[in-house]
Amino acid sequence: MKNVSMKKVIVVGGGPAGLMAADVLSSAGVEVHLYDAMPSVGRKFLLAGKGGLNLTHSEPVDIFASRYGARRQQIETLLQGFDGPQVRDWAKTLGVDTFVGTSGRVFPSDMKAAPLLRAWLHRLRHPSTGAGVQFHMRHRWTGWSAEDAQATHVTFDTDQGSVQAQADAVVLALGGGSWARLGSNGAWVPWLQAKGVAVAPLLPTNCGFDAQGGWSEHFSSRFAGQPFKSVAIQFTNSEGVNFQRKGEFVATAAGVEGSLIYAASSLLRDEIIKHGVATFHLDLLPDHSAEKVLSEVRHPRGSRSLSSHLKSRLSLDGIKAAMLHELLSKEQINDPDALAAMIKALPVTLVAARPVDEAISTAGGVLFEALTTSLMLEQLPGVFCAGEMLDWEAPTGGYLLTACFASGRKAGLGALASLGLKSD
Repeated sequence: MKNVSMKKVIVVGGGPAGLMAADVLSSAGVEVHLYDAMPSVGRKFLLAGKGGLNLTHSEPVDIFASRYGARRQQIETLLQGFDGPQVRDWAKTLGVDTFVGTSGRVFPSDMKAAPLLRAWLHRLRHPSTGAGVQFHMRHRWTGWSAEDAQATHVTFDTDQGSVQAQADAVVLALGGGSWARLGSNGAWVPWLQAKGVAVAPLLPTNCGFDAQGGWSEHFSSRFAGQPFKSVAIQFTNSEGVNFQRKGEFVATAAGVEGSLIYAASSLLRDEIIKHGVATFHLDLLPDHSAEKVLSEVRHPRGSRSLSSHLKSRLSLDGIKAAMLHELLSKEQINDPDALAAMIKALPVTLVAARPVDEAISTAGGVLFEALTTSLMLEQLPGVFCAGEMLDWEAPTGGYLLTACFASGRKAGLGALASLGLKSD
């Protein structure tokens, strides 16, 4: 163990990125103080694992890296130090086995986030060698102590008033702007901008959307919260980028949300920003060809109602049938050719993403161009950034957590290097 007793690093933020930075630093024997605004750390991490903690994904590295879109190059560099297999190895060091689900997603063997977080915090507090991480809860970061203060002199609001702290380096892992009640509210943006740091606006991603005109009271009262199962959506933006995928999503009181919508959310959001609307096409029966659907719709129905006919011939009823009545005119409903075409490509127009605070995650944040390769702010030497506060986005499926882990590790290593140290 190195003799680094005089070296101290402050980590601000107790999410996956901040905890990983603290892990790297404390493992090297540095004195680490972690501050968080909430009464306990990892609150969003625990929420993400409520239905089964999706740690990472098992797909090939090239496909994995492609999930980060415009920031692929920057995130791919981070993943070279901590990719999907290394996430699984890391979990194993905490006594947590993982498995690959049928979708290729990777989960802890018990599907739970809490046991992993408990084991991780125990190791941070009680390492086998050296001093443990010191946690300071209910400390909300408020920037720097004075206009001319060093970048590594920071301030916090507490129940007892404002307190100051200083260190040899600082790692900021402040999160994005979603789920503010769990600690990440984006309040840090103006403080960094005031220091000359380039920050892209925080935008919702992996989010729901409001439909044009909302839904009728009839549809909303009966189907809000119900899923569209075994459907597909197709969307081509104004620049010709195409998205097409099968899956499911959910109707909300005024629009749509859910996994299939989240997967297309960045394209839909950006199209709305540019043009005010985004229209995707919904295939209600992706396992049936257009010819099959047309044949069944045209089939004589005798005295049966159209609803009974569609249910009998195509098993099309419930929310799917209701969506047709919601969006089509009477003329289209009663024209077999038009109806069949709409069953395979029903246009759904969206006009607004749901607010940032409702989103699973956010896009925007500190530009990579404002950082060194070690994730240190060019404008603030000694201050490093990690996690969702950086300008990147990714779909759900383990990509968000993996990049947070990887960036936290990179920032921790960068802070060590700035102190003239190396990890063990």
